[in-house]
Amino acid sequence: MQTKDRVAVLTGAGSGIGRALANALARSGCNLALADLNQDSLAETATQARAMGVRVSEHPLDVSDRAAVAALPAAVIAEHGSVDLLINNAGVALGGNFDQVSVENFDWLMSINFDAVVTMCRAFLPLLKQRPEARIVNVSSLFGLITPAGQTAYCASKFAVRGFSNALRLELLDSNVGVTVVHPGGVATSIATSARSPETVSEAEKQQKLDRANRLLRMPPPKAAQIILKGIERDKARVLVGNDARILSWLERLMPVNYWRLLAGLATKDA
Repeated sequence: MQTKDRVAVLTGAGSGIGRALANALARSGCNLALADLNQDSLAETATQARAMGVRVSEHPLDVSDRAAVAALPAAVIAEHGSVDLLINNAGVALGGNFDQVSVENFDWLMSINFDAVVTMCRAFLPLLKQRPEARIVNVSSLFGLITPAGQTAYCASKFAVRGFSNALRLELLDSNVGVTVVHPGGVATSIATSARSPETVSEAEKQQKLDRANRLLRMPPPKAAQIILKGIERDKARVLVGNDARILSWLERLMPVNYWRLLAGLATKDA
């Protein structure tokens, strides 16, 4: 799929992988409909992308608001006339064991990480089917491949994105719409810093977990964006971002039940 002179809708465009993807797409000549909850960061991304000479529209959006998502396609068509590419990138994190996480926080995460992906696909699929060539790109995670303790909610959402995307791809095989699912590994974004934690977790424990997470978030977002863009251009069904995602994907396939014993042993040896 060539992105030059196409129109892409991108959620979570205000920072991290989303901002880097917006800039990478703009450099390729792709026009952009950018969505994010934070209007200030959304405006910053839009300014950066416009500097590359493409048409950019800004759409402040809470992706968990189904009515707002349902209204978005009309707003995008009014600005751009068509949609060729939908990238569901918006996401949040929530730490803590299952019995520590409140029902409200669990549902909050699922509404953004998974329900919004479904709602966005439902809203834009009719428009994508009108194009000669179109693609849906759903961003899952390394934690849509493996399941560390303390990540029940996040893993549930990202495995759901993976399963939904894979089934949707098969349903659309005979259509003009392709589906890509993306599994980023440790990309240096603010997702760990902005993650919610259970109230029962102490500040010291929160900081310890944050420090551990940030040590693993090393890949610069622009590099991740280039890998994702290359996968889109090559019509890839799955894109693994980073050596950690590639290695752990292989390990999970090799040892689907016992891979965590090996990882825990390595972690203990490194400690």
